[in-house]
Amino acid sequence: MLQMLTLITLLFSFIPGPAVQGPADPKTITIAEARALPLGTVVTIDGVVTVPSGAFNSSTFDQGFAIQDRTGGIYISVPDNNGFGLRQQVRVTGKLADTVLPGLLVLVDVTEIKQHGSGPKVQPLPVATGDVGEDTEGKLVRITGTITQPIINDLPFGFIIFINDGSGEVHSFVCASTGIDVSGLSPGQTIEVTGFSGQFASDFEVDPRIQDDIRIVN
Repeated sequence: MLQMLTLITLLFSFIPGPAVQGPADPKTITIAEARALPLGTVVTIDGVVTVPSGAFNSSTFDQGFAIQDRTGGIYISVPDNNGFGLRQQVRVTGKLADTVLPGLLVLVDVTEIKQHGSGPKVQPLPVATGDVGEDTEGKLVRITGTITQPIINDLPFGFIIFINDGSGEVHSFVCASTGIDVSGLSPGQTIEVTGFSGQFASDFEVDPRIQDDIRIVN
């Protein structure tokens, strides 16, 4: 009898138990889906970098960057510079908030950032100056219009350019940290501005990232 019990014990000792599963990876959702969720929601999104790390530091006081997918875009606020450049593909988990700039939806309290290769080149969305708003926020856009006022020196934060194509005035905020030179710009010029569609309080804006984002048309 003892031999039989010993044999049974040995047999059961070789039967594998259920596999222990680690924590499941958080589900990745589109940026548009994330933007529709309540503030405070933790989300995981994946997109192509449209604003390099730290480009907007002089106004956001962080080392953040922005990403965009086929559905939308969003700014990611982080304290450390990850060195992300344009077109890098990045997966991010963080919490939705509007604490970096009032009115601007961002991701904060980031717990995961994973860069995985390069993504497609994001083409800026052509937008009328009067249509820059909530529907374009977070995306890479392009506006063309006339400079309507003298350039406002708002250093150490940056410079403000007011632009109107006849559909309504919007401003372009040129962060000092981008290093963009605005000395050649003046009222009456028609310019083309490519940039991040942002918001500060109730004001919507187009924020260029590099010198080539501002082009004098005539």
